[in-house]
Amino acid sequence: MSDKNISPVGWYIGSYLLRFIELNDTNNDDIEERFMSWENTIIVKANSMDEAYDKVVANAQLSTDAYEGGPDKVPVQWVFEGITDLLPIYEELEDGSEVMWAEHNPRKLKNLRKRIKNKDELKQ
Repeated sequence: MSDKNISPVGWYIGSYLLRFIELNDTNNDDIEERFMSWENTIIVKANSMDEAYDKVVANAQLSTDAYEGGPDKVPVQWVFEGITDLLPIYEELEDGSEVMWAEHNPRKLKNLRKRIKNKDELKQ
């Protein structure tokens, strides 16, 4: 039996969360405060889940340099919060390869259909 955490093709898909802050805001560490965030998903070539994790972290941290944003040149930064998902890819990458899947608990059909988006909604 093969280890489900090892990609037989050497690719992993990982998602990470970045949080946007204004550097001079005193509420940046308030766990009740609301922040804009991005969850990005990337693929990395790795020999193990540990190596893939380290590569996703390294890639995420490339986006965390402080800069001056907007017309007022406010000091801002995207803060790396952590990894949200990391999965091995089990198939060679080609058109139509399955790279992610998720199992969901049973839901009413009407609620399942609410999750579906048409092409125009996906472009937004």
